[in-house]
Amino acid sequence: MKLHEYQAKLFFSREGIPVPKSGLANTPIEARQIAAEIGYPVVLKAQVLSGGRGKAGGIRLVRGDAEIETTANLIFNSEIRGIPVHRLLVEKAIEFSQEFYLGIVNDRSLAKPILILSSSGGIEIEEIALTAPEHIEKKPINPLIGLQNYTVRALASKLGIDYSLWKPLQQIAASLWRLFDQLDATLIEINPLVVTPEKTLMALDGKMTIDDNAIFRQKDFLEVSDQTAETPTEQEAKKFSLNYIQLNGNIGCMVNGAGLAMATMDCIQQAGSEPANFLDIGGGATADKVTAALSIIIKDPKVTAVLINIFGGITRCDEVARGLAAVLPEMRRALPIVVRLEGTNAEEGKKILEPYPQLLQADTLMAAAEIAVRASKQVAS
Repeated sequence: MKLHEYQAKLFFSREGIPVPKSGLANTPIEARQIAAEIGYPVVLKAQVLSGGRGKAGGIRLVRGDAEIETTANLIFNSEIRGIPVHRLLVEKAIEFSQEFYLGIVNDRSLAKPILILSSSGGIEIEEIALTAPEHIEKKPINPLIGLQNYTVRALASKLGIDYSLWKPLQQIAASLWRLFDQLDATLIEINPLVVTPEKTLMALDGKMTIDDNAIFRQKDFLEVSDQTAETPTEQEAKKFSLNYIQLNGNIGCMVNGAGLAMATMDCIQQAGSEPANFLDIGGGATADKVTAALSIIIKDPKVTAVLINIFGGITRCDEVARGLAAVLPEMRRALPIVVRLEGTNAEEGKKILEPYPQLLQADTLMAAAEIAVRASKQVAS
């Protein structure tokens, strides 16, 4: 789960990381009131869960009361990468002489979090890695002992950062690590972390992502999650604990297991089409869950065929078949559905589905993908 900038900065402030004075506005009038309280100039920042806000016009400098409402209204009436703007962070504009990037992210290849420090803040870290990799230093963090000060000093030294900034940099990095550890984060970053005229460090932007698998012990985040960043279908999928991501293709997918889902989407592309979604029903899926999953898939108007690929382990194929049998008579769209069942109780599942001629069964994944693509082309024509 991603947090908005204003939410991340609330946590930063709680841990003693300096942030500019700010307030959250829901209307242009509120933006003017907040700006009057904190003093001009201010920066208006669209609060959407998307990158590239500045390039899309979602971040604007306002120098006086005469232009505040007009500028705020302009941002409120815009969309950032297709996401409407409902809230603005009104923030005191800060002068600075230097920008850094500081972040912690899980590195799956190392199976550890890593601390990343760059002397070229203000732009995406991926862009820095491509254009100026010499400006980036990173170091793994042993989660059993946490982030140590010498790690921060070593990175700062390699990048030639002024010695007078090492101590505040250590303090901010330590605060980020506490948040990362306590909140089950997978990413936490400050970009840019700037040097003010007073030679202090301040976080001008913040980003945090919380591990969805840890939400059961971070339940407070459920109350602040931004549903507007998800499609209605993705919101419905969450109600049934389905891992669903809407894509742009036309072959609906239902699979048990993330790895199998990725392989299924690869086979669809190899067969000459594109997947309409990623949908993992997970292990031990019940018939009710399967029914909900298929209902969600066929609601997508782009879907012209459905591929169901189940490798039974904890998830029993006969249970999946019962879920399909329950929803098929109620389907309002006559879509071709290709089913491949393998593993636990696969033969029982196939027998359950025999009375439904609209289901096309396949023995292998590649065969199922090819049948689904051919059937979808017939529907489209």
